[in-house]
Amino acid sequence: MTIIEKMKAIVGEKHVITDESDMQGFVVEWRDKFVGRARAVVQPKTTEEVAAVVKLCAETKTPLVPQAGNTSLVGGSIPFTGGDEIILSVARMNSVREIDRLNGTLTVDAGCILANLQTTAEENGFIFPLRIGSEGSCQIGGNISTNAGGVQVLHYGNTREQVLGLEVVLPDGQIWDGLTGLRKDNTGYDIKQLFIGAEGTLGIVTGAVVKMYPKPKYQQVALAAVPSVEAAIEFLSLARAMSGDQVTAIELISRYCVDMVMRHVPDFTDPMPARYDWHILVELSSSATPELKELMESILEAAFEKEIVLDAVVPASEAQQQHLWRLREEISAAQKPEGGSIKHDISVPVSRFADFIREADVAVGKIIPTFRTVVFGHIGDGNVHYNPMQPEDMGREEYLSHWEEVSRAVHDIAVSMRGSISAEHGIGRLKADDLVHYKPAIEIDLMRRIKKAFDPDGIMNPGKLLK
Repeated sequence: MTIIEKMKAIVGEKHVITDESDMQGFVVEWRDKFVGRARAVVQPKTTEEVAAVVKLCAETKTPLVPQAGNTSLVGGSIPFTGGDEIILSVARMNSVREIDRLNGTLTVDAGCILANLQTTAEENGFIFPLRIGSEGSCQIGGNISTNAGGVQVLHYGNTREQVLGLEVVLPDGQIWDGLTGLRKDNTGYDIKQLFIGAEGTLGIVTGAVVKMYPKPKYQQVALAAVPSVEAAIEFLSLARAMSGDQVTAIELISRYCVDMVMRHVPDFTDPMPARYDWHILVELSSSATPELKELMESILEAAFEKEIVLDAVVPASEAQQQHLWRLREEISAAQKPEGGSIKHDISVPVSRFADFIREADVAVGKIIPTFRTVVFGHIGDGNVHYNPMQPEDMGREEYLSHWEEVSRAVHDIAVSMRGSISAEHGIGRLKADDLVHYKPAIEIDLMRRIKKAFDPDGIMNPGKLLK
């Protein structure tokens, strides 16, 4: 019996895909930057089935690529082109195992779609605050494995802060049951933290206990035009001070981002009455302050007096607030039809946010003088998505041929500011060489020791994160 036949016996014949045309959605990154080949796609339904598949791969030293929603922006869930890897998809593992309202937790399968978890929390009077652009298709196992960020990190923290317990299938097929909902457990090494952000290189996350938070009774959004990135940072400080730290999100949006969304999103118009170079989208949330609209207006009035805001829109209805959020949420999708973009997921200290953008513009301009500036990001936590676009006078392939040169220049600036080359997207295939280049040798050595201890045969997502 072949390994494929044994896998069919474990998960059922129709849940093992071997036809290349049927595997296309699993072997191609959504941006089309990474395309691979796989021996098969296996779709288990239970943790026990995952363990049996992994044990079989361990016995035969067959490389495995764990995959959740396949929304990775760094190629972390895409196999290489050799065709010998097995993709293990957790998409069928999509049950909410337990809702504990008194403990404020959800226990969930790894294949649960993030938006569905948000809805489940809201139906029970809570929120699950992880909010990212791909939330309609990404899965919580992938969010955990990449330590996803999003627009509310300022207030609630990364995915790492939302996870209390994990269930993981180890590279030898053993199941580690760490599904605890404890906030305090001071009994040695916090093992779950090793798997959060490990990109499936140490094991396969099959379940998690995540936090729910009380649903805020009141929310208010505003879109403001600011004269500079420096002014946006000043606004953040002002808003946090005046609101008693009720700022749950604040997003920077450049002019070109607005133009892209208007071009490629049907019926979307510029919310501002005039054209401005920089915008910030601000959200206040509270369960104790019903007058959030008045508070937002007071903050904006103070910002006008300090000349750090040029114009603003304060919507009166929830539908109008959602329209403003749509501007931010559609940016990533609107980039694709614009042509090639060299994407960077940078974090720097908030105080250096403006410095980074200014220095990166100069550095990229020396390489490609006519590049188009696409900048947006979460200024509250120092995360800037710096994605210079293909110039109108240059073809896509020619532009993308400069990827390594442009990225090295941008990453050099970030690291010089004690920043990171990957704020929330991970390393995957895209940045594996950069990781070795920028990380101190002692950190790389420690990471390799951990990898060797967990996965001595190197079968778990090989070539990703650590080469």
